[in-house]
Amino acid sequence: MSEYPHMQCTIERSVHLSGKGLFTGKAVSLSLHPQEENVGIVFRRNDLPNAPLIPAHFRYVSSTFRSTRLQNEEADVLMVEHLLSALHAFAIDNVEIVIDAEEIPCGDGSAKIFVDLLKKAGQIKQTACRKIRKLKQPVYWSDGNAHLVAFPADTLKLSYTLHYPKSALLQAQYHEYTLDPSSYVEEIAPARTFALYEEVEPLMQKGLLQKASLENGILIKEDAVCNPEGLRFANEMARHKILDLIGDMTLTGFALHAHILAVRSGHKAHVAFAKILHDSMEMAGCPL
Repeated sequence: MSEYPHMQCTIERSVHLSGKGLFTGKAVSLSLHPQEENVGIVFRRNDLPNAPLIPAHFRYVSSTFRSTRLQNEEADVLMVEHLLSALHAFAIDNVEIVIDAEEIPCGDGSAKIFVDLLKKAGQIKQTACRKIRKLKQPVYWSDGNAHLVAFPADTLKLSYTLHYPKSALLQAQYHEYTLDPSSYVEEIAPARTFALYEEVEPLMQKGLLQKASLENGILIKEDAVCNPEGLRFANEMARHKILDLIGDMTLTGFALHAHILAVRSGHKAHVAFAKILHDSMEMAGCPL
């Protein structure tokens, strides 16, 4: 796929993977299933009574602490951003995600396991127009040192500036990226989540990172990368922030055409900005 379709898409076949959650440490089985047009992306908790559904939409975000959690009155699902990022990159509009626990598998902390899964799933174009939206005028969001600005554009372009003043290693990272399925696989999907040791140690002591290890993320201690293999990119952390941003923007419920500039933003900022974008964009049309 060299360019994004104007028609909605679902996956060609059902696919499955198993893993463990980063925060809960629980084993989880996940499967993706094709869906009809205009269904959107939905999660189904088949381990709960009546197998409740949770739509992938910002209205259902209940927490943004170190990941994005969706929740309704019947169920919740944690750490959805990496899977949503891959679905957005592969232009999958309609899919049901079935899981038997509350947390999505973490893999190596990147979106690679989901890219591999979607390659197996394939893609089918449907007959309804994609829900593509474009900006009418620039919009912005700021809170303290976190800032997000979006400008009108003909595609989705993302520019991210990373700055962690407490870490010399993270004081200045930048990456700019235009969403494309082929380049996403090589440039964004392999970028792993990261954390400073002094931030995660208290969480581990409280039992909040049950699966955390050097196999599912980058750990930085005393301004050095603890992972034996080092970094996959010199600016891997900024690239992972773009990965997260793509995933969280999926919660608008449509494909975006905008140039988003982000500075020191995280999941909380992304969800707040998704709400602003949702109310500030117009239909981009459906050329045939």
